[in-house]
Amino acid sequence: MGANTSQVSDLSESQSIRTLIGPDAISENEPFWNQLISFTFTSPTCSADAKLLEEAVVPLNNPRSGNFGALVRVFLSRTKELKISTECQDQLFIWQAHNALFLVRCLLKVFIRQMNEEELHLQFSYQERAPGTYDSICEDLLEELVCNLVHLIVEVPLLDITYNILFEAVTTLLVLLSYQLFHKEVLREGLIYSYLTRGRCLSLTSRLVKTLLYNFIRQEKCPAATHVLQTQSDGGGLLYGLASGVASGLWSVFTLGGVGSRPGAEHDQNPLPLSNQSLLLLLVLANLTDGPDCPNPYRQAVTCFKNTQDSSSIPSPQPHTFQINFNSLYTALCEQQKSDQVTLLLYTLLHQNSNMRTYILSRTDMENLVLPILEILYHVEERNSHHVYMALIILLILTEDDTFNRSIHEVMLKNISWYTERVLTEISLGSLLILVVIRTIQFNMTRTRDKYLHTNCLAALANMSAQFRNLHQYAAQRIIRLLYIHVYICACVCVYIYIYIYIYTHTHTHTLLCFLLLLFALLSKKHNKVLEQATQSLRGPLGADDTTVLPDYAQDLNVIEEVIRMMLEIINSCLSNSLHHNPNLLYALLYKRELFEQFRSHPSFQDIMQNLDTVIGFFSQRLEQAGSDLSVERVQEVIKKGAAALPKERLKKFPELKFKYVEEEQPEDFFIPYVWSLVFNSGVGLYWNSQGIELLGMDSP
Repeated sequence: MGANTSQVSDLSESQSIRTLIGPDAISENEPFWNQLISFTFTSPTCSADAKLLEEAVVPLNNPRSGNFGALVRVFLSRTKELKISTECQDQLFIWQAHNALFLVRCLLKVFIRQMNEEELHLQFSYQERAPGTYDSICEDLLEELVCNLVHLIVEVPLLDITYNILFEAVTTLLVLLSYQLFHKEVLREGLIYSYLTRGRCLSLTSRLVKTLLYNFIRQEKCPAATHVLQTQSDGGGLLYGLASGVASGLWSVFTLGGVGSRPGAEHDQNPLPLSNQSLLLLLVLANLTDGPDCPNPYRQAVTCFKNTQDSSSIPSPQPHTFQINFNSLYTALCEQQKSDQVTLLLYTLLHQNSNMRTYILSRTDMENLVLPILEILYHVEERNSHHVYMALIILLILTEDDTFNRSIHEVMLKNISWYTERVLTEISLGSLLILVVIRTIQFNMTRTRDKYLHTNCLAALANMSAQFRNLHQYAAQRIIRLLYIHVYICACVCVYIYIYIYIYTHTHTHTLLCFLLLLFALLSKKHNKVLEQATQSLRGPLGADDTTVLPDYAQDLNVIEEVIRMMLEIINSCLSNSLHHNPNLLYALLYKRELFEQFRSHPSFQDIMQNLDTVIGFFSQRLEQAGSDLSVERVQEVIKKGAAALPKERLKKFPELKFKYVEEEQPEDFFIPYVWSLVFNSGVGLYWNSQGIELLGMDSP
């Protein structure tokens, strides 16, 4: 390796690598180390090259040589002077420290794949050294490395010349925590875990979280090699030429994905590697499980930090608190919302940090945050299910606030380019939100059939319903259309049920009776009878036992009935609280008024139909009095005047529709695999062989 440029395919033949992995111990004071860490090579850009790199260092799995520990000590000896080197613009020293850490990280990644934590610790703890070694041996070299990495991240300023070593420090911590990938169950303890949550790093918790957040906020691009190292004269000299070669070679590590990147992956061209990697590390740390005797300090820091503009002198009762610029964080969240990890960060802050949630809800430019979320949901077929869930839950949390629900109808938008189903020259943010959520519901009905997704979509609409204002005519039509679709699906499900009965029983008389009942129900549009008849018909031939499991279609009927009930409650909530603000919804309701006739006799809908019957009857009478063959404009005029004339006391008051998001028990079972799937797929410069990845269900049988 050394100062000569090499190909990855040549690494296994490199004399420096052979010496490093050989059986002979090498003192950390020998010139070999300076030669080893003064390298540059063409960075691997495909999984085949990454595989070669790992194979080149696999033989280093015997701790008795102590060479890996010596390499770690070489790196640690340089970290003590990094801050001074930064102030003195000593680029060569910084690059050598970076190269040492790069090698440590590459080796650690192989070790963690092959060894448990105890075996890894042997690589650090073997103390039999070659002659000439100094005696200042750390009590725990692994903990020393972890602590030094944290110190490096929080102490060394982010400059062009320090960008790459800061990136490498963040990446190395991710690698050290990656033991979770190789375990199907959620890890709740371990050496690395204890070092970060209870060891010497504990006092740096708030500074580390703050630094990682600022790395994300700053969105700094990786500097070009010419910016990292500049000649002081025309000559430059041997050392400059060597360091410049190192810079140019390692620049490709970041721009081309680094060691072990997957071909074709998006992050291979990621211009913001430090921002991305810092956010991934922050999410991993924040989602570590609580210990038996102490909560996760990184989650505590994420949940309680405050705005730098907060002048309150009241001390926070929470440990690890700090202040950060909320405006800068909000801007970064808005600009980078298309990625899974940024959406997950926004969810975490909204759900767990009350200070940040209050700040976000107080913003007058909420469209900058909400529009990217809506675009994620609009392109639901292109997103993974977890990303869609996070985006939807963010909307649900936002709609818990009445001020948000009112303000979104005051924000007018023009020409939403990504909404292609219909040209929307002008629409309120609130109406657009309704359209996108309804579209998500319809997608779920035809594709994923996920009850959880359906429920949260309807909960968001329900939370907003009392504050619906001046709904766009298309949004009003889609609300009524969604109800119609569910009624239609109910009828279709019933047909499937009777077909099931026929196949199961082969009783022609019974089946004929069922079909006659079904035909009568469909013609009279009394679908509530269909459910009762279908259920009774099933229980007859299948057995009288109440525990008999109905087929999926029969169980779907109960779900559809709940959805129809919810849709009627949403419409009722809007009419009861803001009827005079929604002439377009009244128009759509009257246009499809025959749809609601079937619900009057249904025991599940009778109470909610009282107000709808009152409104439909009142406006139908006014339209009859206005004459026949009315134009659209005339109908709208009658509706607007009628809305002002309808006495509010004629409408029955119902409890306000309010749904609050609550995390399920043991949320780590969802979030830890999700976070590590983001690291696996989006980590810059990290290649993971899917074999053995048990957490994500990738382990080969």
